[in-house]
Amino acid sequence: MTEFNRLHLIRQVDLFTLRLFLSAVEEQQIGRAAIRENIAASTATKRIQDLEDIAGVKLLERGPKGVVPSPAGAVLVRYARQILDSIENLRSEISAFTEGMRGKVVVASARSIIVPFLARELGDYARDFPLVELVVNELENASIVDAVSRGDADIGVFATAHELDLGGVDVTPYRRDRLAAVVPLTHPLSARGTVRFEDLLSERLIPVESMVGMFRAAAKRLGAEFTPSFHVVSAGVATSLVQAGLGLTVLPECLFSHELFDQVACVAIDESWAVRTTHIATARGRVLSPPAAALMKQLLDRPRGEPPASGQG
Repeated sequence: MTEFNRLHLIRQVDLFTLRLFLSAVEEQQIGRAAIRENIAASTATKRIQDLEDIAGVKLLERGPKGVVPSPAGAVLVRYARQILDSIENLRSEISAFTEGMRGKVVVASARSIIVPFLARELGDYARDFPLVELVVNELENASIVDAVSRGDADIGVFATAHELDLGGVDVTPYRRDRLAAVVPLTHPLSARGTVRFEDLLSERLIPVESMVGMFRAAAKRLGAEFTPSFHVVSAGVATSLVQAGLGLTVLPECLFSHELFDQVACVAIDESWAVRTTHIATARGRVLSPPAAALMKQLLDRPRGEPPASGQG
């Protein structure tokens, strides 16, 4: 191969070849990349060989199972994605002057965040940017972060939890609210101003799935083990079980309605971990598209929710 020549690389490499190279890496086969980019396999092979000649270094390691990027190819993958993302962002921003903001934004969040916070703000965004395709996926905490890390979602809004792997995302604080115990009106704890976790641990506690890890950690700090008998996903199901007298649950105060107080009592939890912090996740090191950046700005421009004083609710 020829020696690396920076100016030669800049002058000779076109955007389509960069996209073809990325497709080959993602598909792990040049033939499948050719089908994806709608060109002949021989043409795809020739383009990638020419790209390696221009770069002066092997970019793909070829084997019986397909191709993988070489160390130099991995560097090109990173920069090629940045270049193509920037070109797409440029196109979107230029077209916005004549057509209005266009594009697609995928948001991943949990029901306990969508219902009290995001739904209203996403509605405002949709009215402000009617030409943007807005996609909302309801997921659990860990799945939200994974979706953003993989690039399946542009923005994820999730509740902080100690077991989450945040290595692939950048996080920005979004809102705060409190967790409170939901107990039957006839239960002795209903008359309390606040409760501690040890008070709840001795009861039949019905956790929403996303909070099980938090409860196990809180129990461990007390030298106990948390082994729930109920496994539920939604706050509505947990509340229904409490109303039926089957136990207690813990929910964010933002989910409580006036109607709920006629059926159960909500008691503030006097624990530091009961202040629930929600964050916005974006893929680490990737620039948001203009539509996603506009949504991010809108979410962060809104007043932050602060937790009510202990004992309220």
